[in-house]
Amino acid sequence: MSSPATDAFVAHRNLLFTVAYEMLGSAADAEDVLQETWLKWVGVDLDTVENQRAYLVRVTTRQALTRLRALGRRKETYVGSWLPEPLLTAPDVAEDVELADSVSMAMMLVLETLAPTERAVFVLREVFCLGYDEIAEAVGKNPAAVRQIAHRAKEHVTARRPREVVSPAETRGALDAFKRAVETGDLQGLLDILSPDVVLVGDGGGIKQAVLNPIVGADKVARVLANGLGRIDSAALRPVEVNGHPALTIRLDGELDTVVAVRLDGGLITGLYAVRNPEKLSHMERETALRR
Repeated sequence: MSSPATDAFVAHRNLLFTVAYEMLGSAADAEDVLQETWLKWVGVDLDTVENQRAYLVRVTTRQALTRLRALGRRKETYVGSWLPEPLLTAPDVAEDVELADSVSMAMMLVLETLAPTERAVFVLREVFCLGYDEIAEAVGKNPAAVRQIAHRAKEHVTARRPREVVSPAETRGALDAFKRAVETGDLQGLLDILSPDVVLVGDGGGIKQAVLNPIVGADKVARVLANGLGRIDSAALRPVEVNGHPALTIRLDGELDTVVAVRLDGGLITGLYAVRNPEKLSHMERETALRR
C-alpha cells in the first residue's frame, strides 16, 4: 500500500521534474534532484505541511540551485559547446504554448545566460506563476530582493528570447524544407531557409564529433551541413517532438545519432542545435511528461 507521502510526491512528480529541468537543462540531473527531494520529503511530518505542492517545489528548487552551481563548474571543463539535454515530449506539451516556449531549446539556452538565483526566480515566477513570498522562501532571499531579481531576469530574457511565438506548423514547414534540401543536396534550397546570421551549435561532449565552436552565417553553416549530412540516407532523418516543438532525429544503422532542434525568427532558421553527445540522448527513447 502506498503512503500519503508517496501519493503526494507522485501527484506532483511531473511538475517537480519540470521545475528541476528548466533550472538545470539536464534531465539526468533533474532526476537526481527529484531523488534528493524524495529523500527529504519522506522525513517530513506531513501534519506540519500546509501546502504540499509549495513545500515540494521549495525543496526541489533548493536542491536544483545547489546542483546548478556545481554544474556551472562542470561546464567550464566541457569539451566544445554545451547544449541542454533534449526530451522527447508528448503532444500535450506543445498544446500548452507557454510551457512549450519555456522548454524550447532556444529558450533553455537563454536561461543558461542567467546566474543561478536569477534563473530560479525567473522560472518560478514566469513559468510557474509563483508569488514573490513563495519564491523568496525557495531561494533564501527576502520578497523585495526577489521582486528586483525577477524584474532584472525578465528584462535580460526578453532581450535575448525569440521575438515571436512560432506555431508548430511554421516550425514543421521550415524543418521539412531543411530535410528536403539536405536529402537532395540542394545547397541553394538550404540557403533559402537559413537566416543570414544563422548560428549552428553542435554538442558532441568530446565523445562524438561535432563543431567545437558555434558557426555563424548562412554560407558557412550550409557548407558544413552539406558536408556533414550529404552522406546520410534520407530515411535517417525523422520528424519528432522535442521539448514541445517539432525537431528532427538522425538515426544511423537504427541507432539514434543526433537530435536537431531549430530556432525560427521571421520564418527563417536563426539557430540550429545538434546534440550528438550519447550521454544526453537517453530521454529520446521514451516520452517525458512535463507539467506546470
